[in-house]
Amino acid sequence: MPDVRLASPQGKWILLTTVLGSSMAMLDSTVVNVALPRIGRDLDADLAALQWTVNAYMLTLAGLILLGGSLGDRYGRRKIFVVGVVWFAVASLLCGIAPNAGVLIAARALQGVGGALLTPGSLALIQASFHPDDRGRAVGLWSGFGGVGAAVGPFLGGWLVDGPGWRWVFLLNVPLALLCVPVALRHVPESGDGRKHGRFDVLGAALGALSLALVTYALIEARGGSVVVAVCAVAGVAAGIAFVVVEKRRRDPMMPLDIFASRQFSAVNLVTLCVYAALGGFFFLAVIQLQVVAGYSALGAGTALLPTTVLMLLLSARSGALADRIGPRIPLTVGPLLCAAGMLLMLRVGPDASYVADVLPAVLVLGFGLVTLVAPLTATVLASVDVARAGLASGINNAAARAAGLVAVAALPLLTGMGQEAYRSPAAFDDAFGRAMSLCAGVLAAGAVLGFATVRRLPPDCTRPECRTHGGVVAPPLEGRPVRGRAPGGGDS
Repeated sequence: MPDVRLASPQGKWILLTTVLGSSMAMLDSTVVNVALPRIGRDLDADLAALQWTVNAYMLTLAGLILLGGSLGDRYGRRKIFVVGVVWFAVASLLCGIAPNAGVLIAARALQGVGGALLTPGSLALIQASFHPDDRGRAVGLWSGFGGVGAAVGPFLGGWLVDGPGWRWVFLLNVPLALLCVPVALRHVPESGDGRKHGRFDVLGAALGALSLALVTYALIEARGGSVVVAVCAVAGVAAGIAFVVVEKRRRDPMMPLDIFASRQFSAVNLVTLCVYAALGGFFFLAVIQLQVVAGYSALGAGTALLPTTVLMLLLSARSGALADRIGPRIPLTVGPLLCAAGMLLMLRVGPDASYVADVLPAVLVLGFGLVTLVAPLTATVLASVDVARAGLASGINNAAARAAGLVAVAALPLLTGMGQEAYRSPAAFDDAFGRAMSLCAGVLAAGAVLGFATVRRLPPDCTRPECRTHGGVVAPPLEGRPVRGRAPGGGDS
């Protein structure tokens, strides 16, 4: 049984290293978008290259995050966490010195691999190290500090882009890793699940990632209409079908398909796809709109979106407690509609937009929508499956959200007629951005309808989330081994 107490020096070191590790991945999920216009200008990159700069990272992270958690269980959570941090830092260094867009994209894909190793490992180390009496508070502090990191990210990224330059957005990860790794090796105990394992589902992971990669390539490059694009599209669909077949036949699949026998679990994952597809498209395009069209600096654009994360940090725990009392159906209906309203309000953000009159109302409404829906969504995912599969269910939901954002970033420019040089033309980008926000609002409205039609009240004695405070905007929080039957609103997170 884990016996480290939170108040002990070792407990504080464990909390520090896990917060540092998870913050590295969370920061890169938010700050890079702020740097995109400057990256495009400095590397003479077109819009497709900027899409790949975002998507190469999300592709490997979404495709391998479930496998990363399994590696930690088998080979040791500290070991895989440290490997992930080192891998992420080396890839970040390559991003920071990239001489052209091609090298940057390849390095971003490597970053995603590191993120898939360290992201599930940071929470697993907390849960495996601390005494049961302290675990809830430790998870709460880890989640809260991680949320602060997510809030600081866009501000820090904008300051770096306007100051030392966009390369420091990536290079900053190197000193963080140099601090994180020695602390982990010295103070974090090794842990695993101690059970026999079957073979790793490497084929399933490869097919899933290949399908996402081919479909993403086809969507980004579809403007050319070449035979290669058509072949990639068909091959991507075929790889997706093969993934389903392999997962169905494997004895130890990465994603057991029988988990979708729960109608509630399937339904809430469809809601997740709608919500995070829209959010992925929004956060990719909004910071470019603010800089290219509204004339904001990188720092101004990053800071403009900060209220969304702050609202989540302040109110997500209370939203979860409210959903415990009234059930998730209303929050999962109202939340997406509020987010849709926020995106429609972004239609007012054009040339010389006022922050107070035009941007802030949209960001606040969007933030309240996220506050309303994220905690109930996570709770519904966990309550929809047996307690023994809660960690797996959370991982699938997290990966689905990231995959939805990946596809949205690839598809939105195509669907809105955004040309390869659109981000260099304020008028062209503004027109396409308006169409994109309307489309995202429609997807969110569809998610609200799904939530209202399919989500039901949770049973009183069900698995409850341990992460009650959450500040991430690109995916719902990961859960490892949640507590069964916690009283509504319980926990210190």
